[in-house]
Amino acid sequence: MSVTTTTHLNFRGDARAALEHYRSVFGGRVTAVTYKDTGNTRNENEADWVVWGEVVGDNGFHVMAYDVPSQLPWDQGSRPFFVSVRGDDTDEISALWQKLAEGSTVVQPLEPSQWAPLYGMLTDRFGVTWVLDVAAPYNG
Repeated sequence: MSVTTTTHLNFRGDARAALEHYRSVFGGRVTAVTYKDTGNTRNENEADWVVWGEVVGDNGFHVMAYDVPSQLPWDQGSRPFFVSVRGDDTDEISALWQKLAEGSTVVQPLEPSQWAPLYGMLTDRFGVTWVLDVAAPYNG
């Protein structure tokens, strides 16, 4: 038996755009179920919002997202989580960084650090903070 974790991102009206953006960066396929798809049309303005969505890539990338309906409280908050993307290939991580960095605010440039061959942090245009790094070789 195995257990995996998947980052689940909450938005208010931007889930589909965020999922499409992450698909364009990491590849894979988007699945998005709207409130209208489930028969929930209490708020026509939110009928096309995502009630359940995800991006799943053949490379192992997986992120989920949904739009919090207006009748529920929602606050994007200030750094409530980071999404960590770790790989062992500097070229692959650098390429992902370049795509993800478009329209983002760089918190820490992608560069060598004391603990990793490459490490960087940015906040994308959807307010999600990403940490990308290359795993240091294990010398144990």
